[in-house]
Amino acid sequence: MRGKEIMKIMPCGLTDVGRKRKQNEDSLLINEDLNLYIIADGMGGHSGGEFASRMAVQTIEETIRSLTSDPEATVISGVNTEEAQMGDRINYAIQMASKKIYDRALYDSSLKGMGTTTVAALFENGKAYIANVGDSRAYMFREKEMIQITSDHSLVNEQVKAGLISQKDAKGHKLRNVITRSVGYQEEVEIDVRTFDVQLGDKFLLCTDGLSNMVDDAEIKKTVISYPLKEACRKLIDLANEKGGEDNITVLMMVVTDPTG
Repeated sequence: MRGKEIMKIMPCGLTDVGRKRKQNEDSLLINEDLNLYIIADGMGGHSGGEFASRMAVQTIEETIRSLTSDPEATVISGVNTEEAQMGDRINYAIQMASKKIYDRALYDSSLKGMGTTTVAALFENGKAYIANVGDSRAYMFREKEMIQITSDHSLVNEQVKAGLISQKDAKGHKLRNVITRSVGYQEEVEIDVRTFDVQLGDKFLLCTDGLSNMVDDAEIKKTVISYPLKEACRKLIDLANEKGGEDNITVLMMVVTDPTG
């Protein structure tokens, strides 16, 4: 971490193809040097989804690294000035990923229409910066309470917000996988970024809809609170598979710990 460490992040990530899919189009990144953690769920058929999710995590990582190692690299974009926040950096990095994926699809017809969800967590100086596009989610756990940080960018969630259907109906809705925003499907994308002050013991969970569509929030909460980090990750994957494993399943958990401990 840059500067004096006031927290240490202990991560654990797992991905699984599930029981119905032939290939895994999810990607995940754990970069402890940058305190950067990302998952992405690709779409686009054939190799497009896997390509898009992998390009997203790689581009975001490369961009954040360049901003960290070369402060002059993107001053012109306003993301490396003294006034800029780390949230501005993660927003910029995801925009770069979207443009790169979009441009690649223009020159390769086999990749046309590809895109990916993205949810990323960047930690620095006692804060967590959480960014998302699509329906991959981030949760925060503090003192046995669970908060869903992100809001799904999906057709069904928009109907829930509009009061057209209930949360219960949304869970099994036939259109629950239709997302309204993705990284790379268009050249520019709207990104949600939230900032949190973190405390020792806080846990964060990033997951694809392969988990959240199969396992309800109460079970996710119970599992994360009841088990150590690595065991909780494995049990979440197992739960999703036990309930049908209809999609690829990716989970990435982080615990905020004392760097002196």
